[in-house]
Amino acid sequence: MGNFDFLKGKKNFESFTNACLEAEKSILVSPATTAILSRRALELAVKWVYSFDSDLIIPYQDNISSLIHNNSFAELIDYEMLPLIKYIVKLGNVAVHTNANIKRGEAVLALNNLHKFVSWIDYCYADEFTAEEFDEDLLLEGVEKRTRPEELKDLYGKLSSKDKKIEEIRKQNEELIKELTQKRKENKENYDFNIDEISEFETRKRYIDVELKLAGWNIGSDVGEEVEVKGMPNNEGVGYVDYVLYGDNGKPLAVIEAKRTSKDPKVGQQQAKLYADCLEKQYGQRPVIFFTNGFETYIYDDYNQYSERQVYGFYKKSELQLMIDRRYTKLPLKNIEIKDEISNRYYQKEAIINVCEDLENRQRKMLLVCATGERVIIVIGCINALVSRVSGTFTQKFSCIA
Repeated sequence: MGNFDFLKGKKNFESFTNACLEAEKSILVSPATTAILSRRALELAVKWVYSFDSDLIIPYQDNISSLIHNNSFAELIDYEMLPLIKYIVKLGNVAVHTNANIKRGEAVLALNNLHKFVSWIDYCYADEFTAEEFDEDLLLEGVEKRTRPEELKDLYGKLSSKDKKIEEIRKQNEELIKELTQKRKENKENYDFNIDEISEFETRKRYIDVELKLAGWNIGSDVGEEVEVKGMPNNEGVGYVDYVLYGDNGKPLAVIEAKRTSKDPKVGQQQAKLYADCLEKQYGQRPVIFFTNGFETYIYDDYNQYSERQVYGFYKKSELQLMIDRRYTKLPLKNIEIKDEISNRYYQKEAIINVCEDLENRQRKMLLVCATGERVIIVIGCINALVSRVSGTFTQKFSCIA
């Protein structure tokens, strides 16, 4: 018995059934192998949905990332399903592209999420919905073996090399596509397919750990969990930071406050700020603030008086260290000197000065509208003004759209 046995015998699902079965069996080999085979099975399942549902618009590229981030796909599936799918993709990326260790629990979660997605397919498109709840007790026990990324990358490449194009499959199955699309619409009229919510602790362990590994952080060495801080405004005067990211000098570069998946991550912003206050008093360095619910992540650099903004992953150690270092190396962009040999017209200088003033006011984007030919002069002038303030090091980043 296995968790994916319900797929057996369902002819329409043949293209991804064996991949799901093999992913589950591979837990006996190593968690890393399970991570990459779960990603592979997910890719086949997602491509199946695109191949047999006419309401989906095929994106320009048919890789897994493009497919799951396509608007038509996001509208078709449950909103709560998308983070589960992303987890499988990201864990597979960790297995292939990093030297980070994949734990059994992480591989089991990938299988669980894969099971949830193919169960949704079964609910929507099968003649009879037969999927049951995922049962971890059915999984085989194996050694947590380390597998080299090169081996897994080669394995994934071999598996995906013979995939058929989605458009090709659609052309061969026009009548079946109409039938399955209609069946999905009918099955969703009285929709009762549920996706379980997970706790704050599980949010951290399941999703945030993978994001940190993708950014090159080593949990347990340069990442502290449940770090005790003193000076909190409560009866005990003590708090516990979900994560603290440390630099090579042992000082905190960032704090991460995690909330459960169903909560708005901004709920944790004030609490994270209080933790940063405590760490600043202890170390003499204010950390950058992140708050997340595992699905949405925000960065808040209140030292430089920037407002919070959404990001799509945690920063690397080198990136956070650069943010900290720039607090002390950057120079103000007031009273800048503009070289006449680069920009010598009044409106060019005015544009450069306005950009610098906006940067001083903590704006992140500027729009420069100018004639062809002039745009290069103004952009070069802006860069020159920025570079001249900090001995060859850029103090800010900005985008110019002409």
